Amino acid sequence: MKKALLILVFFITNNIVSQFAGESTYQFLNISSSPRQLALGGKVITNFDYDVSQALYNPSVINNEMDNNIALNFFNYFADIKYGNAAYAYTLDNRGNTLHFGISYINYGDFEGYNELGEPTNNFTGNEAALSVGYGNKFKDLPIYYGVNFKLITSKFEQYNSIGIASDIGFYYKNEDLKLDVALVIRNIGVQIKPYDNINEKLPFEVDLGISQLVENAPIKWHITIENIQKWPIGLSNPSRLIIDLDGNITEEKVTFMNDLLRHVIIGTELFPESIFNLRLGYSFRRGEELRIIDEKNFSGLSFGFGIKFNKLRFNYSHARYSSASNISFLGLQLDLN
Repeated sequence: MKKALLILVFFITNNIVSQFAGESTYQFLNISSSPRQLALGGKVITNFDYDVSQALYNPSVINNEMDNNIALNFFNYFADIKYGNAAYAYTLDNRGNTLHFGISYINYGDFEGYNELGEPTNNFTGNEAALSVGYGNKFKDLPIYYGVNFKLITSKFEQYNSIGIASDIGFYYKNEDLKLDVALVIRNIGVQIKPYDNINEKLPFEVDLGISQLVENAPIKWHITIENIQKWPIGLSNPSRLIIDLDGNITEEKVTFMNDLLRHVIIGTELFPESIFNLRLGYSFRRGEELRIIDEKNFSGLSFGFGIKFNKLRFNYSHARYSSASNISFLGLQLDLN
């Protein structure tokens, strides 16, 4: 497995430059994997515990505390779009070798079909799915964990369909004395095996860095995630914020250096993280900036939620603010089968 990790690192260094620009396909791969993750801002990667859903996003958190746990998560995204996933982990031996299995699925609803003349044709739908197998363990004599996910991706829109393969690789450092966690995850390294229409598209490659710490003598754990560190600049001028003066001169929105820097940052905090009941709050600066409406307070970028444990069952809920037009609620269940 360590050789496989080295091969993946080599692959990254030889392909990372080509991933910077342009659009990409299979965007559903970067949707938050659980209500807990969404409540903490959307991309927190530093939860190293029982949360088997977290490994769908960061494989280095795969550990024996997840053994024989199964999780189911679901939400109505926007309009008729529905997203869900399931995850399960199994520890092979007492040396920490743990396998992880997952599936993510998104359905975009039903669409009415029309030809180029505007005449109605057959109705159609669109959906995508990813099957994943992961492995995680710890480096011997080091407080560093590693993990890898391998994913098979399928996608279908009307008569067009596509198949792809991808991998995630992650590293996790734990400092027990300082209660400090640091994680690095490199996501969606892969290619399309079968493109939609003979044109290969890039996958949503992403590199995230996370830091979290349990506050001493207080039931609080804070999280900071730096997302998309492989891409600069990440901010683009919003065409809806053009300024036109009386002479008809057009001034585009300017994205400053500090504004661009903040768009990489996600912050979150968890109250009573080790209790049977906990509260979560997060904020994504990028989502907040890109979806804010000028002269209107809609709290875009904000998310919150809670978790409750009933014996071997855990229930998680989160609510995320996107705009005044639409917000989402995410529900999740995790069951310990031991």
